[in-house]
Amino acid sequence: MSGRLAQSIAIPSKSGPGPDLTAQLADTIPDHLWSAAPDGRIIYINRSMQEYFGGTLDELAGGEFGWRPYNHQGDYETVSTKWRQCLATGAQFDSEHRLLRSDGQYRWFRVCARAVRGENGHISAWHGQSSDIEGQKHADLELQSRTAELSMLVDMVPSNLWRLTPEGITTLVNKRMADFLGLKVLDQSSLETVMDTIFHPDDAASVGSELERCLATGDSFAMRYRLLRADGMYRWMSGRAEPMRDPDGHIVQWFGLCHDIHDQVQAEEGLRRTAEKLAQATQAANLAELSASIAHEVNQPLAAIAADADSCSRWLCVDPPNLERAKLAADRITTAAVSAGDVVRRIRALFQHISQPRTLENANVLVNEVCRLMTDEIVASSVRITTDLDPDPPPIAIDRVQVQQVLVNLIRNGIQAMGNMGEGGRSLHLRSSRDGSDAVRIEIRDAGTGFSDIDRVFEPFFTTKKNGMGMGLTICRSIIEAHGGQFWMRNNESNGATVAFTLPIDPGRLHGTG
Repeated sequence: MSGRLAQSIAIPSKSGPGPDLTAQLADTIPDHLWSAAPDGRIIYINRSMQEYFGGTLDELAGGEFGWRPYNHQGDYETVSTKWRQCLATGAQFDSEHRLLRSDGQYRWFRVCARAVRGENGHISAWHGQSSDIEGQKHADLELQSRTAELSMLVDMVPSNLWRLTPEGITTLVNKRMADFLGLKVLDQSSLETVMDTIFHPDDAASVGSELERCLATGDSFAMRYRLLRADGMYRWMSGRAEPMRDPDGHIVQWFGLCHDIHDQVQAEEGLRRTAEKLAQATQAANLAELSASIAHEVNQPLAAIAADADSCSRWLCVDPPNLERAKLAADRITTAAVSAGDVVRRIRALFQHISQPRTLENANVLVNEVCRLMTDEIVASSVRITTDLDPDPPPIAIDRVQVQQVLVNLIRNGIQAMGNMGEGGRSLHLRSSRDGSDAVRIEIRDAGTGFSDIDRVFEPFFTTKKNGMGMGLTICRSIIEAHGGQFWMRNNESNGATVAFTLPIDPGRLHGTG
């Protein structure tokens, strides 16, 4: 900007305010107002502009392009070139550059000027305005910084981020997703081309259908699907999208993310295959357990038959023969044979899925019958049996043979646990009682060594007996639980162990209908 500068100028108007009012108005405006001659010489500046630079036009201007000292060194060449072009062409001048304030500080201004033409079309003057935009510049820089920071954060997020228009057109993906898809130039056309081909053929239709539904209803989008990576491999993703709405509730765009869960899905698939193998192994184990259960159940009456046959033979061989005892042993052989037949019949019914009828029984009668059946075994082991039975136990609905087998097994276990005890210390206590209002409880308490590893007693095939199968207690518990009862055990405080189980009272008796 050049030329000798006039100190002030007033431009009268034929219909507007007078010269003094015009000058007053111009000097009151906080923006910088100025005028220049057709050749660019500044001929007027208002008071705000004089105060900013700290002097009059005569004091500030000097020589050609006298404004150069007041322009920032980094802006002057660009500004002066643009100003010369406008002077030559008459085009509007518009620039943002820094100007030096009287205190030595540079501030950003937006400077605009338009040419005024006379009746002959020639430029008669230039009128301009300079507005302080320092605050706006700082705000723009802060916004740019925040935008760059946000963009960096978006690209650093360990998930694939994307954006859609309300119509479902992809307008943005973050760098992580661009790298995943193999995109080099992130323009809208390339995004749309890729987005149509990135889904696994088996997933594309379902993803498209669900996304269309969400776009139409505004519901949140959530799905698992496979995306095609740049190297040609499909990987499982967990995708979600939420709509962003304006104050009126209208959707303006959708933001979504999908994170890689391929390893998780692979692990789940591996776990599923392992579970299938485990199920097969469990079936094999169950079959082995069932075989052991069958052998265990059949073995009990067969062992009783063998013991009673031996007893019968011994009673017949004494002199004179004890026919009464031999007859009792023969009767027990018959009972055991019938029991063995019942076991075989129940096993056949099990494989034919036939339920066995249950009968109402008295717990005390069952306990006494089992003790009588095991009389010879008890006597031979020098075990003293004591009982404490409920004088009036309510009836229980049970499979009589199965519960008898439980009692036989538990009593025999108690006897064997006291095998190393002195004869005077071998005692077995049997007790029946009410357990609350809906069950009968039966306990077998021995004076033996107790359980050495009580936490493992129910593990199939775990046994502490030399010739044991490790299935007795497991089978006993299964029978009791199948009846709707509970089965547990504990070591006694002094010595020995107590095994107990409950059996539900007959529902008819329980509700007073029996």
